[in-house]
Amino acid sequence: MYARSTTVKGSPARVDQAILMVRDEVLPAVNQMPGCLGLSLMVDRADGHGIVTTSWESEEAMRATADAVAPMREKTANLIGGTAEVQEWEIAVMHRAHHAPAGSYVRSTWLKSDPAGVERALDVFKLAVLPRVEELQGFCSASLLINRETGLAVSSVAFDDRSSIEASREAAQAIRAGAVKEIGAEVLDVREHELILAHLHVPELA
Repeated sequence: MYARSTTVKGSPARVDQAILMVRDEVLPAVNQMPGCLGLSLMVDRADGHGIVTTSWESEEAMRATADAVAPMREKTANLIGGTAEVQEWEIAVMHRAHHAPAGSYVRSTWLKSDPAGVERALDVFKLAVLPRVEELQGFCSASLLINRETGLAVSSVAFDDRSSIEASREAAQAIRAGAVKEIGAEVLDVREHELILAHLHVPELA
């Protein structure tokens, strides 16, 4: 399974317009593309930061749609008054305790490590990180997206609601610190978003 993420930073005042466009135009369009499994949308309304992620059955299916999705990406970026950054990933882990309800929040952590240590990082995530985040109050799901060539990765943990993600911050920081030390990775960014659309439809991969 593979994923393409588009990160957009623009005007907070235009976030709701962008949400409507992704829901009403982008989601139906990508769902019709061969090999597409679904789409998710996360936003931080306070600073106009949003991430659209599409999931694909194969790397070939993802790459074949690059030209078709480009105009939609540009239109969304223009609408919110910002620029778009695109990244392509292998979906290495997807685990759900239950599907995310309305009002869910997601904490995403971007990491950089030695590409030669990707398998070690996967083991640490599966055996050390995942069991601990599952114990956090309000846990919904966790995923890990990786780029084996660059060593970049992003882990995302979804919670039932805002209060749950806020209550988990201290514990999450401790889990993150331990994992980073274990694999020798660098934390590039940590962000919390409201989960607006949860239609990624990726099966269990753990």
